[in-house]
Amino acid sequence: MTTDDWEDRTAAAWAGFDDDPEQDPAAFRAVIDALAAELPGDGPRAPFERACAWDSTGHPDRAVPLYREALARGLGEADPYRGRRARIQLASSLRNLGRPQEGVDLLTPELDAPSDELDDAVRATLALCLSSLGRDREGLSLVLEALAAHLPRYRRSMAAYARRLTDAGP
Repeated sequence: MTTDDWEDRTAAAWAGFDDDPEQDPAAFRAVIDALAAELPGDGPRAPFERACAWDSTGHPDRAVPLYREALARGLGEADPYRGRRARIQLASSLRNLGRPQEGVDLLTPELDAPSDELDDAVRATLALCLSSLGRDREGLSLVLEALAAHLPRYRRSMAAYARRLTDAGP
């Protein structure tokens, strides 16, 4: 169980890292690791936090097993939002490691998940995975579909164009 104080300290660590491109990655990971050590040892949150830190400091190879551990420990059930983040970030890391099909397999079910603010991130990451597999039209379709929802005009036409990209049409 986390407290507001723990959440605030974690958010501050991330804000500091995001705002300071010169911050030492190892020092940042040490801060996150210390925060994660305050969490229950058998819970899903600690490996998720560590995975995020490894991933954000350029080590997807170290992040992948931690994301998998967090999900296996029930992160998606305990915290659906962070579970979805873990799947998005895991898929991205897998793509970066040359395993984009695993990312596609992980994110495709997310297209049918309950909608939230991560929908566009799902589509963007899935589009990158598809592109890495040479399936650019499918990826572009997903990106256009996500973009269409944010356009002040042309929503209907862009959504139709997105569908046509995967219907073998022009």
